[in-house]
Amino acid sequence: MKKPASKQPMKKLAVKAKAKTSVKTSGKTGKRPAAKLDAVTLEVIRNALPAVANEMAADLQRTSYNMMIYEVRDFCTALIDPQGELISQNVGGVSHFVADLGVIITDGMKRYGAKGFKPGDVIITNHQAVAGQHLNNVVIYSPYFYKGELLMFTMVRAHWIDIGGMSTGFGAGPQVADPWFEGLQLDQLKIYNSGVLDDTLYRLIKDNIRFPESSLGDMKSQMAACRLAARRMDELFDKYGRETILRAINTIFDETERKCRNVVQALPDGVYEASASIDDDGVVKGEPVPIHVKVTIAGGGMTIDLSGCSLERKAAINSRTLAGARVAYKALTGPLDPVNEGSFRALDIIIPEGSIMMARFPAPMAGWSAIVPTVVDTIVAALAKAMPEKVPAGHHGLLGGAVVFFGLHPKTKKRFVVQSLEGGGWGGRPFEDGESGTVSVCQGDVRNGSIEGIELKCPVVVEKRGFRTDSCGAGKYRGGLGIDMQVRNLVEGHWNFEQTRRTKCPPWGLWDGTPGDTGSYLLRLPKETDFKETAGARLPVPVGASAIVRTGGGGGWGNPLERETEKVRHDVREELISSDAARELYGVVIGKDLTIDEAATSKLRKEMQSKTNHTKGD
Repeated sequence: MKKPASKQPMKKLAVKAKAKTSVKTSGKTGKRPAAKLDAVTLEVIRNALPAVANEMAADLQRTSYNMMIYEVRDFCTALIDPQGELISQNVGGVSHFVADLGVIITDGMKRYGAKGFKPGDVIITNHQAVAGQHLNNVVIYSPYFYKGELLMFTMVRAHWIDIGGMSTGFGAGPQVADPWFEGLQLDQLKIYNSGVLDDTLYRLIKDNIRFPESSLGDMKSQMAACRLAARRMDELFDKYGRETILRAINTIFDETERKCRNVVQALPDGVYEASASIDDDGVVKGEPVPIHVKVTIAGGGMTIDLSGCSLERKAAINSRTLAGARVAYKALTGPLDPVNEGSFRALDIIIPEGSIMMARFPAPMAGWSAIVPTVVDTIVAALAKAMPEKVPAGHHGLLGGAVVFFGLHPKTKKRFVVQSLEGGGWGGRPFEDGESGTVSVCQGDVRNGSIEGIELKCPVVVEKRGFRTDSCGAGKYRGGLGIDMQVRNLVEGHWNFEQTRRTKCPPWGLWDGTPGDTGSYLLRLPKETDFKETAGARLPVPVGASAIVRTGGGGGWGNPLERETEKVRHDVREELISSDAARELYGVVIGKDLTIDEAATSKLRKEMQSKTNHTKGD
């Protein structure tokens, strides 16, 4: 990690009424009505609420048209109360989606009022002024009434493969100048009003997107998931009653908050800071984008201050989100527990208006998620001294390698788009190696597309998908490995090569571990013999071009000279690291027959350790 080149002062501005997201947030909530609640009923309800969200997810996945949903799982499902408090989310749902669902509800309540929602209403929204993400992340939500009373909203946020403009695939990339270039902006619109379809709005959306069958099919799947949740909540309320359910929700929030506070309470009070950066914003080349975090721990409470991050940019890597702070806090306090509003009550977040993480509409946000994983990683790294037995080295820090190729099939005359998301390496941990080929800390159970599914649906051949030898950082526990995904297109079309680069701030090692390698994109045209590193959006290519989507590895944890020699030999045998890396980084001499030269290894390690000690002494 490195310090940003300069800290630009940020003026804290008042948040516009349109954007409910606060400059400073804290978890205070109103009391719910008293009712009898025994321990068994509480546990049943505690597990039933996430089960409803999980069933929504299963329904969405089964019925969707888009590989990004049914295969990659780029979505989340949730129940939100009218105050914008998260009741439950599906297990494995995209982590950086859930952080900004509540603000959509509070904005919707301001827009329509509590009496403005009716049974049968369905609202569609993706507008960046409230929860700034790329426009492909479309939210469908419906009000839930029990005996005529509005008690919550059922909600699905999912990635559409196209929303018009330049949005095909994973979004338009950092070069997009404003949201109108990116695609359709849908601002809290009722696609169904009291159960009646707004045919004009439906046709407007249909006529302005490239894949209406897919996107509108996904919209209907989102609606079906919301209706399913309403049926399940009817069953719960009928069985246990309104007062018992609402008291259980309040109790669950309180207990979740207490568990999180207990974790933080065990840490030393103090102020912890860390810095990182990405190489540039994709528009102004060579100008780093600084990330600086300050974490304050005091008596079980935690404040995450992102004031030191870059100001908002003209490039489309801005966002308007609490995700960076909330995902990090959840990972540190209760990574395996169901998430609800209580998960964040003991957390205060400071993000000034005009920050790259709290950008003001219409700042472009097509590449909104580019820096969020690195922000999460930096927050975690800041606490390495406070919790050394838990904090890992840096992971690849990006959402992953986006595989996006699209065009018009010459035989069927239909548009197609290839989509997958290739994971990278995670940092070594205090007790074991980092995971390989895994998506970022922000993405829940998102996974890559299957080779069979990609080749079956699109005119491409996947020539290779495998781990990158030596992409991992060295350590007592090495980092995980990145991936090379090589694809040859069988028809002419366009590649999207948009990936934030961190060559100047690679995935860091901890406690003498070395950094992991970084990712890139490479392209080889039909008459060329070598792959060349490239970048850009909508790059036209002829038949027979091949692309490599390359992802980074994780940093190493601990001194590589302390790694067991047999583990090093195993990694060489499995081609995870080379024999040269075994010698140069770990001090292990391995012969061509894959046996360890014990004498040479002992001598080499002593020499390397002596040099390390001498350097530290200087």
